[in-house]
Amino acid sequence: MNVEREYAVVTGASSGIGAATARLLAKNGYHVIAAARRMDLLTHLADLDENIEAAELDVTDQSSIDALVKKLTDKRVTVLVNNAGGSFDGSLVADADLDSWLKTFDVNVLGSVRVVKAFIPLLRASKSGIIVVVTSTAGYVTYETGGSYTAAKHAEKALVQTLRLELNGEPIRVTEIAPGMVKTDEFAINRFGGDAVKAAKIYEGVEQPLTADDVAEAIRWSVMLPNYFNVDSMIIRPLAQAAQHKVHRVQKN
Repeated sequence: MNVEREYAVVTGASSGIGAATARLLAKNGYHVIAAARRMDLLTHLADLDENIEAAELDVTDQSSIDALVKKLTDKRVTVLVNNAGGSFDGSLVADADLDSWLKTFDVNVLGSVRVVKAFIPLLRASKSGIIVVVTSTAGYVTYETGGSYTAAKHAEKALVQTLRLELNGEPIRVTEIAPGMVKTDEFAINRFGGDAVKAAKIYEGVEQPLTADDVAEAIRWSVMLPNYFNVDSMIIRPLAQAAQHKVHRVQKN
């Protein structure tokens, strides 16, 4: 596959899955626009590979998205990895903080809609585009204290499925990557408001949860398939996680 001069835009690229995806796509020849809010982390990422370019982006701000699209108008953007998202509380629905729910939907769902809508014209112009949306197994199964996140990820999954129907007949593939348990530096920490102890318990006893690099490889594989080959949805989990509620944990002696 000739990927020379092809641009790949990765949102939420300052850390975790986004950063790993940016590195891997750059390694495979794409000119990667690593986009997120934290320019210090993005600048460090860009210093690692000349094929990575840092770009400030806030998916909750339409003007920020429009500014990035404008910069790329004359580029051949063939890949959009919509990765920006997160979980921001671990509360029961009875104790729901509606501000947290609003933030969760704004970042995960409306952020995805804003970015996809803005980039579709560039992907159409490329004649061989792909939109990858990183959702979660939380978009398939609900669980206690995950109401805001599971609801948002179910909505994001519905967005992907609707988009694929609406773009049928156009040269744009639409792929969902739905990871299960992935151990990254920030996801669980953000969910529990910075409480590292609670965050650590998520992975306690799990010998080998997925890593950001594992998810990035699933994204890379999907992106670099022939243009007629679309991965509708890929659910990926560590071997220890048979289902959302079925996780093998090694007990300490």
